[in-house]
Amino acid sequence: QVQLVESGGGLVQAGGSLRLSCAASGRTLSSYWIGWFRQAPGKEREFVGNINWSSGGTNYADSMKGRFTISRDNAKNTVYLQMNSLKPEDTAVYYCAGRRAGFSTYAYWGQGTQVTVSA
Repeated sequence: QVQLVESGGGLVQAGGSLRLSCAASGRTLSSYWIGWFRQAPGKEREFVGNINWSSGGTNYADSMKGRFTISRDNAKNTVYLQMNSLKPEDTAVYYCAGRRAGFSTYAYWGQGTQVTVSA
């Protein structure tokens, strides 16, 4: 089992920045990918990007490249999502999730953290 807890959401003005955290506990994450997703009201859940815990390699949705950066701190067992130049359309609940390398399904999910960007 892997437990994931997000934090860092809040209200920010357009053009501002936020850094979300995803604290992981449970089994070792060395064989895991940790992903960030978001879901806006009335919309489907959207992939933001992910990071390989061992290598630190990252992938991003095309629409997120350049403004969003995912990183990890192995010592703190935490993954971060740095969001810059935020826009009102970035308003959503942001979730982190974990999947084992070689598997396509994210089996472990956090509870989500709300990000609201005001115009």
